[in-house]
Amino acid sequence: MVISVPRLVIAAPTSGSGKTTVATGLMAAFASRGLAVSPHKVGPDYIDPGYHALATGRVGRNLDAYLCGTELIAPLFAHGARGCDLAIVEGVMGLYDGAAGEGELASTAQVAKLLRAPVVLVVDASSQSRSVAALVHGFASWDPEVRVAGVILNKVGSERHESMLREALDASGVPVLGALRRAPQVDTPSRHLGLVPVAERRADALDAVGAMAEQVRRGCDLDALFALARGAGELAGAAWDAAEVVAAQTPDGLKDRAPAGVKRVAVAGGAAFTFSYAEHAELLTAAGAEVVAFDPLRDEQLPDGTGGLVIGGGFPEVYAPELSANEPLRKAVAELAFGGAPVAAECAGLLYLSRELDGQPMCGVLDVSAGMSERLTLGYRDAVAVSDSVLAVAGTRMRGHEFHRTLVEPGAGAAPAWGVRAPERRVEGFVQQGVHASYVHTHWAAQPGVARRFVERCRTS
Repeated sequence: MVISVPRLVIAAPTSGSGKTTVATGLMAAFASRGLAVSPHKVGPDYIDPGYHALATGRVGRNLDAYLCGTELIAPLFAHGARGCDLAIVEGVMGLYDGAAGEGELASTAQVAKLLRAPVVLVVDASSQSRSVAALVHGFASWDPEVRVAGVILNKVGSERHESMLREALDASGVPVLGALRRAPQVDTPSRHLGLVPVAERRADALDAVGAMAEQVRRGCDLDALFALARGAGELAGAAWDAAEVVAAQTPDGLKDRAPAGVKRVAVAGGAAFTFSYAEHAELLTAAGAEVVAFDPLRDEQLPDGTGGLVIGGGFPEVYAPELSANEPLRKAVAELAFGGAPVAAECAGLLYLSRELDGQPMCGVLDVSAGMSERLTLGYRDAVAVSDSVLAVAGTRMRGHEFHRTLVEPGAGAAPAWGVRAPERRVEGFVQQGVHASYVHTHWAAQPGVARRFVERCRTS
């Protein structure tokens, strides 16, 4: 199979240069032309893909070479971009920044090379004139395998400023494909972990995405950008397929056995639980589950017939009073967990299962007290399962990511979930009956057997 979807990678010299504004604006602008646009994000970020989905009407998908491995980047890209006219990949941090101490691993540059995609560099030009040429030259020449094929100038102050920048870049060999003026109206609000997710501000987010699209339409040469995308190199290989990878994890003696009854997995969503990778639900479905969403802020009961529960990341600390006030659901979650049903909880899910969060009663499944902290815990993690659980047998190795400003004070009664190197060695998370709860976010595409094992242990409705 040959993957030939036109594609661009939107990168920048540093964080804060305007990648999200430009990438989201391009997605929305091209979608408004009637193109089917596939949105992607380099790295583990959960929030930007929500804005991408709003811009394109398609699921935003992550491409993380650390979590999933370099060999899955092209297949996962092809899976998301199947049937699309154009794919736009928003980078992470600076173009060449990746996992700490791991060289280029998980950097935007590495993903661009794996996808054979041209890179458009978004430069914050607010405090530059002629120096912009030296900056662009340095990024374009640092790695000959990375094709920096265009520049979009962001935060340009005036027509005269733009003229100075363009004149400086004339000799760089890298064409200017857009110039965006300072426009605070397209800014999106942030808080302790970055942008406020779309689910918490949908109407305002729609307006912001519309403003981004309009700014890009006014300031960028969309025809030249699409022509550049069409020049991306062809990729050989098959698209990732959840059913195929789950089948490959299933013992031969079980492959032809029809599932007995429906195994319904409830997945937490809504404003408090916005962090999830689309592939997780696809893998659960491929493993034989019926995936049903519920909102812990609004729903007072779990979906009928729930046989397993997945509670991903998000911001329960922001909604602690509302989550606590929904006592019927908290009791239903506790009853399911204490009954031995499988429960997979990551970060926000761990906090929700705790005894209390910032003094507010939570589900009480785990003897854990949680609260906000001044310290930001952030980074990739090498993890090994230290206890058998509903997700993995002891000794299973996975890679993960932590990103939180909360701490937990554990009580008794649970075994650790992971041994991690971060960079110091420590144990992390909790395994208790059918519960696996941890701060470490993982991407199940790297270990599809996780989904199969989880569904096997679900109750049948």
